[in-house]
Amino acid sequence: MPDLRSVDEHLASILAATTPSPAVELPLLDALDLAAAEDVVATIRLPRFDNSAMDGYAVHSADVAAAADRAPVTLPVIGEIGAGQAESGVHDLPPGSAAKIMTGAPMPAGADTVVPYEWTDRGATEVTITRAAAPRQHVRFAGEDVATGDLVVEAGTALGPRHLGLLASLGRPSVLVRPRPRVLVVSTGSELRDPGEELDADSIYDGNSYLLSGSVRRAGGVASRVGLVPDRPQAFLDALAERLPETDVVVTSGGISMGDYDVVKEALLSVGTVWFGGLAMQPGKPQGFGHLVSPDDPGRRVPFFALPGNPVSSYLSFEVFVRPALRRMLGLTPETRRPVTARLTHAVTSPPGRRQFLRGVVTVGPDGTTVTEVEPVGGSGSHLVGDLAASDALIVVPEDVTAVAAGERVTVIRLDQD
Repeated sequence: MPDLRSVDEHLASILAATTPSPAVELPLLDALDLAAAEDVVATIRLPRFDNSAMDGYAVHSADVAAAADRAPVTLPVIGEIGAGQAESGVHDLPPGSAAKIMTGAPMPAGADTVVPYEWTDRGATEVTITRAAAPRQHVRFAGEDVATGDLVVEAGTALGPRHLGLLASLGRPSVLVRPRPRVLVVSTGSELRDPGEELDADSIYDGNSYLLSGSVRRAGGVASRVGLVPDRPQAFLDALAERLPETDVVVTSGGISMGDYDVVKEALLSVGTVWFGGLAMQPGKPQGFGHLVSPDDPGRRVPFFALPGNPVSSYLSFEVFVRPALRRMLGLTPETRRPVTARLTHAVTSPPGRRQFLRGVVTVGPDGTTVTEVEPVGGSGSHLVGDLAASDALIVVPEDVTAVAAGERVTVIRLDQD
């Protein structure tokens, strides 16, 4: 539709104006789920030294090559080696002898294998061995896991617990990452009340700020809810000015349509840095995006997303536009959820010229991952938050399609999955 901006055009303009956040050094646990902003190269090897993989006896394999139940081998035990006790342990093992050794303890020079306790009588001064141990058996060799100079974490990797464990094992107490964006969430409307308050005859509870704040957290950001903002432009501007210095992104819901009390549009149109207009999508037609100048730093421009006030429209707009921008700031890929296709269980219709996002519930195949079917949930109304909560996917109907029959394949975006 010529008077409406397309979904793809709007998303492209947002991503073109969004860059990864400057990298910061964080302690390992604070870096969980964040993207590494550096290539991490091992400065030590893992294991650091040859060590025992079992509790048992370090020996020369040639000395026990013939050991068997009916022909055991007995060796003198010249000492004991414990993990972390290198100074008091055995450092050199002469042929024809054994040293008791604990898991993780360094192998003495000369020994090339470990006989587990289970193959011995566990003697203290001498040990009887009833089974042969092959060379290099039950030994962890220096550098067999990670060699010095190995690339262990690539820039852009989302750091999970296993990465943190590796970095800690390599002696890294911190890592360079893209920090979590601080997102200010603002709900506008004089009719709104916080959950738990008494309702007037014409008031409603504010669900949007919780919906959007939860979405921000799920996307990796740090959400900060502003107290409810009435339909007064100055009240809205005051709320922004107070919090903008400590904010990386602003997300508002409501106040951007064509009514007399659309406070967000009225307050920011004069600024000239925020675009307001319509998109060829349903729900979510009214949108706004731009940048605000932070009062503490005129050179710092804070991305500003103005989303519709109806809860379904607000959530879908976040999924389609805000979430990809946050993931770009975080340095995470993919920035948008990967679409799949599935068989539609019930016929749907769609207005011409609009990309429609319908709520749905998917059926997964026997493998537990492949989506086989998707069932539409509820109607197309942008106020149906109950249907939204019951869904786990979006059914995408393209702009040039007005009807999809049951049994046809459709594009599906699974929520809560990348």
